[in-house]
Amino acid sequence: MVPDMDNQQAIIIGAGIGGLTAAIALKQLGFQANVFERAPEILELGAGISLWPNALQALDRLGLAEKVRAIGEPFGGGTLRTWKGDFLMKSLFSPEQWAMRYGSAGVCVLRAELQRLLMDALDADVIQLGKTCTGYRQAESGVIAQFEGDIETPCDLLLGADGLRSVIRKQMMGDSPLRYSGYTAWRGVAPYALRQAGASESWGRGTRFGLVPLSQGRTYWFATQNAPEGQLCRPEDRKRVVMEVFRGWHDPIQAVLDATPDTAVLQNDIYDRPPVTSWSRGCVTLLGDAAHPMTPNLGQGGCQAIEDAVVLAGLLKNSPDIPSALQTYEARRIPRTSRLVDQSWRFGQIGQWENALACGLRNRLFRLTSAANMTKQLDPILRFEG
Repeated sequence: MVPDMDNQQAIIIGAGIGGLTAAIALKQLGFQANVFERAPEILELGAGISLWPNALQALDRLGLAEKVRAIGEPFGGGTLRTWKGDFLMKSLFSPEQWAMRYGSAGVCVLRAELQRLLMDALDADVIQLGKTCTGYRQAESGVIAQFEGDIETPCDLLLGADGLRSVIRKQMMGDSPLRYSGYTAWRGVAPYALRQAGASESWGRGTRFGLVPLSQGRTYWFATQNAPEGQLCRPEDRKRVVMEVFRGWHDPIQAVLDATPDTAVLQNDIYDRPPVTSWSRGCVTLLGDAAHPMTPNLGQGGCQAIEDAVVLAGLLKNSPDIPSALQTYEARRIPRTSRLVDQSWRFGQIGQWENALACGLRNRLFRLTSAANMTKQLDPILRFEG
């Protein structure tokens, strides 16, 4: 066990889902954990997040799963359709069946509401906003986090949970380029109650549209289109453009878009990074998108960040010192997250095919995929073995 955890100082860079979960896990372990976030305020972005059974199993370890279920909408899988609405694959399980198989159903929640729930589990002074980390330097004992204004703060453990363009990762590994997926994405939340049970995704040629039910009669939606990198719409044009791209698609896509406030549509190009073989140095390590950014095609980005936090805390509890725990942490997590990065990338590429013949073959193969085969592929993803 890491000695004197009650006196150990941990600094977490980034107040996203992974960083906040890590702060909670370390607090429960006895660490004095502080979260530094460069944004001056936590914005309530209009986007949802799917927490699959593996993430809920991890949150159960922290005593948070029931609170998350209370603010979300349960799901037990999803359906896959063509742009006309024809089924390619129907949902395999109900939420109750998922709970029996995996120990929990999935839950769809508004990202801002999940973030608020996690923040409420921490003391008010733990999260410091408007603090921009510029790097770190190793010390004889522990590590020193560096911030704008020539501020240096010593700690025993430094976690880089600062996302896709992580400052901590850049110093650790160099400034490697992001990998552009070839498609852009729009997202929004509409005050629209879906009649369907569970999430769905519909595929066209070079385009996809997803519908995810949220609590309180709301719908989270996302849409993708093949596009050159960096050619984003102006904020005032986003809703009009996405409605034009998906005009004529099956119900209720147009109705959901109609119900979405004009100013509530987000857009970003989709990136990831190829997997790495190490993400720890001394008393510094990475977590979530800083360690293993993945495309959103499997809905596992936030889930894996939560897993990271819970696994890391468990290893710190049972390791003789922090560097040893971090080495075991990356050895435990890199194989799993690397597989998911690669699987998510491949699934997204298939979903974005444009060639008519290739899309026809793709759709036929999905129609022929058996429930047993799909379950075999899902099982290792949806079981948390932390």
